[in-house]
Amino acid sequence: MSHPHPAGKGGATSAGAGQMPASRAAAAARVPPRRGRAADGKTAPAVLITGCSSGIGHAAALRLHAAGFAVYATARRPEALGDLAAGGITTARLDVTDEQSMTAVVGQITAEHGAVGVLVNNAGFELAGPVEEVPLAQVRRLFETNLFGLARLTQLAIPGMRLAGHGTIINLSSVFGRFAVPGNACYAATKHAVGAFTDTLRLELDAFGIRVVLIEPTAARTRLNDNTAWAASSPDGPYVEFGRQLADWHARTYAGPPRNIAGRLAVTPGQVAAAITKAATSRRPRARYPVGILARVLFALRRWLPGPAFDAFLRTQFPAPRQTRTPASAGRLSRPALTPWRNR
Repeated sequence: MSHPHPAGKGGATSAGAGQMPASRAAAAARVPPRRGRAADGKTAPAVLITGCSSGIGHAAALRLHAAGFAVYATARRPEALGDLAAGGITTARLDVTDEQSMTAVVGQITAEHGAVGVLVNNAGFELAGPVEEVPLAQVRRLFETNLFGLARLTQLAIPGMRLAGHGTIINLSSVFGRFAVPGNACYAATKHAVGAFTDTLRLELDAFGIRVVLIEPTAARTRLNDNTAWAASSPDGPYVEFGRQLADWHARTYAGPPRNIAGRLAVTPGQVAAAITKAATSRRPRARYPVGILARVLFALRRWLPGPAFDAFLRTQFPAPRQTRTPASAGRLSRPALTPWRNR
């Protein structure tokens, strides 16, 4: 049994490379809430989105609201959602590491709409640094946000979807859910895990009419890079130069100019939001939605190239540690540390 859909297959019409024009986004924000009704008169599914304070979550809230969904946009800091609230979108505090906040929002939606119709698991942050120097306490925190929080919120939403006989779960991953590069082992591990979680969930829930989708964007120009937690090396540690190169790669990719290839081919939040909206409005969504030409190219190379050849390609595109220390200094160990991090 399929769930009812708002009018239109893909939500708001995109401009250029899938980015909602500023004027259209502003208009969408001014549209009054449709009180749970789509253009065809059917009850519009309620959409729960995490991590909406900026970037992809924010853009997805606007697009799905314009497409006729009853959107619940959430973030750890609800004061950051003021413009969405002013546009008629319901906002709420939700921290994916806080059971009480998740239960409260799912309970609110269930009381008002019967069930969460579409769940968009978007909240997350990045942890960067070489494996040797990243404190495991921060790795656990990363997994709590990027994987376990996502899994728990999904658990809370499934019963209502199952009883309703329909629903869509959309999980945000990354190109680094298919491969990994130096300095992002922990972040990539969470995204690989989200991919496996999504694949299993899709098979488990298919008989109940629940669709499960994975969104796989290449580098996106969002605040994710601003929220990155960095492992800090000691001044005479083995990864000092690598750390500088990694920071430069991030700057050229997400800030720029000058931009590297990843930066020139980075996608916008609007492009990712367009893919989310397409998945949410499709009766038969694809299992995976790569976003951006670079994502498709990288996935093709990953399939076609032998392992050593793909590794060689990655070394031409991403920084990697080099042996620069003398044997006399090789025995000195540095104490790992991290800069403060913020989850969207």
